[in-house]
Amino acid sequence: MSPTGAPTPRVQNYSQSRFRLGLFGRTLALLTLLMLVSLVIWLRVFFSIEEGPRARQMAERVTTAVSISRSALAYAPSGVRPSLMLDLATKESLRVQPLESTDRREAMPDSRYWQLVSAQIKERLGKNTYINWSVNDTPGIWVSFTLNDDPYWLVFEREELELTSGLEWLGWLASALLLALLGAAISVRFVNRPLARMVRVAQQMAHGQTPSPLPEKKGAAEIRDMNIAFNRMVRDIRQAEADRELMLAGISHDLRTPLARMRLEIEMSQISDDARHAIDEDLAQIDHSIGQLMEYARPASTAPDQGIDVSATIREVVDREQLHIQNQGGKLTATIESGLHARINAHDLKRIVINLIQNARRYGLHPETGQVAIHVTAATHGNSILIEVADSGSGISEQDITQLLRPFSRGDAARTGVSGAGLGLAIVERLLQHVGGRLELASNKPHGLAARIWLPRRRARQATADETT
Repeated sequence: MSPTGAPTPRVQNYSQSRFRLGLFGRTLALLTLLMLVSLVIWLRVFFSIEEGPRARQMAERVTTAVSISRSALAYAPSGVRPSLMLDLATKESLRVQPLESTDRREAMPDSRYWQLVSAQIKERLGKNTYINWSVNDTPGIWVSFTLNDDPYWLVFEREELELTSGLEWLGWLASALLLALLGAAISVRFVNRPLARMVRVAQQMAHGQTPSPLPEKKGAAEIRDMNIAFNRMVRDIRQAEADRELMLAGISHDLRTPLARMRLEIEMSQISDDARHAIDEDLAQIDHSIGQLMEYARPASTAPDQGIDVSATIREVVDREQLHIQNQGGKLTATIESGLHARINAHDLKRIVINLIQNARRYGLHPETGQVAIHVTAATHGNSILIEVADSGSGISEQDITQLLRPFSRGDAARTGVSGAGLGLAIVERLLQHVGGRLELASNKPHGLAARIWLPRRRARQATADETT
């Protein structure tokens, strides 16, 4: 809730919405997740498939090395054996050591791969072959064999018999993922580009701009068909708007001309002043309703690229309306904070504030004094600008607030006895929607109605920078 009792404005969440992923980001994130999951599953399957052939290959290598080492030592003279063992250790990374009964042996790890290797070696060399992970705290793959009934160890380096290292697989995985993501990004970009272009065109239409047509001869067949249909829809909407403006302009001219003639005939007639005054008020009400219809039908102006000085614009409107309200015996006061900037057309902002002041002037008569007292406030509220027009009239019930924002809807006429087309607040809300603003109605304590406008705030230095560029 805001300090004034109004709900937190929706525009304050706009900064948070910027961090939400768009269609491109969401699609790319989904593809990334699917690729990671598929790569992990693929690696798991690959490792499972690789373990069997790799274990057989390593077992054959160990068996061959044991057979060659045993044959070489068996046919070598006893005096040459020490140098032969040294050559095997230095050139072939094969160490041959005597096996003692007092050796401290560590069993092979309890993993599927090493158990397969052990089983394959024992199948080739015999079930009584010892295969250990370390002996006497010396790491390696220790395989026993006999030479002339004497037991020996043949020691292999673990790295020679292990599966492919994790770092190597991690590098391959990173390279494959990078290439896959690059291809996915290009593909997603190609698919999302027409949608992004259509979003920009739709946003231009929403802000009252005339968008450039979408390409109808490029891209896939579905994209071309979509662009053709969208361009046709844009043309139809523009044509409907032009026809509507032309029709309303003609209706306004055709209605206001006889109204002016009726006023002239009433002034020249011989009826009483009271009757003349009553008829004149009815004609003024008809003219006001026509003006509201024209105002509601008129499209909102395009929002400027630069932020305008909201404070100066509101102060100008208040100064102009103040004299008119004072002549009717009412009072209009204002509290306007300086340096307020927002990205909204100055003419539209004037239309908004004038409509709210006129609503307050027409419907905000004090129930006891019969006078109008209106107060306009403009101030910073977080990331928004709050503009409030409050009167001291009878107010409205909470149930009628939602109804008042609908076109052609009015509150209780008994509040002031004034009737109208019921478009004033609908016009305000329609103009605010083009710039991301919002209108709220609330009770003005102790009595009356408060109309609050929320506009996204534009910082003064940002607006100044825009104006200089």
